[in-house]
Amino acid sequence: MQKLTDWFLRRRPARPIRPRRRRIDLGTNPPSYPIYAIGDVHGCIDELRDAEARIAHDMSENRRPGMVILLGDYVDRGPASSHVLEHLIRPSEHGLRRIALCGNHDDTFMRFVDDPERYSEWLGMGGEQTLLSYGLDPYQFGARGKKRGARFGDLLMEAVPVPHRKFLANLPVSLTIGKLVFVHAGLRPGIPLKQQTEEDMLWIRDAFLATGPQLPLLVIHGHTPQPEPDFGPGRIGIDTGAYYSGRLTVLKIDGGRFSFL
Repeated sequence: MQKLTDWFLRRRPARPIRPRRRRIDLGTNPPSYPIYAIGDVHGCIDELRDAEARIAHDMSENRRPGMVILLGDYVDRGPASSHVLEHLIRPSEHGLRRIALCGNHDDTFMRFVDDPERYSEWLGMGGEQTLLSYGLDPYQFGARGKKRGARFGDLLMEAVPVPHRKFLANLPVSLTIGKLVFVHAGLRPGIPLKQQTEEDMLWIRDAFLATGPQLPLLVIHGHTPQPEPDFGPGRIGIDTGAYYSGRLTVLKIDGGRFSFL
């Protein structure tokens, strides 16, 4: 997986100029309510619904409402990316207060929809499964070839609803509350939070995993799947590979206590 990521970073063209994604800052005080962080979903709608049901049950049992933070990568690889996005743009059936952050797969899918030729590498990241979830056969109109033609672009714009595209475009890149930072991939070690780039927040891996943020912060992240939640220096990784393991991890943070649902 690391080799594929490195290859994509080398091969992908320069990004067109876009508005910077929001960075949510909820203040310097530690949260007075529980936070539930959900790892990478990757098109696994059943696992997402189950995770939210577990969260709702936990809140009900403890009679303490909390906040749900999803760490990105809602699309690709799994079988139901379009259903995941449709689920997230609708109000929670359990009344959960959700904040969905952006993952590198979500960002690249959005760019592919805008410009399939420029971002064709996305297909090798599990994008074929996403197209199938929208009813598009990636081979039928030459999506895997060099010349897709205008017809494919038109079908793509028709298949991906405007609300899905708006949702992807408006996903924030990070959320900070107290000393907690929630982000998809991680942070560049030793760089002040305000100077971190979106590129690193969405894509960084080895440097961050090895040393952590090297800042007085605890980073909750996904992006790098592991068989179990991954505790490192100044970080907790909760991507447990839902699309192949069937395990979508939920980390609960409550008053400095950490547990898994």
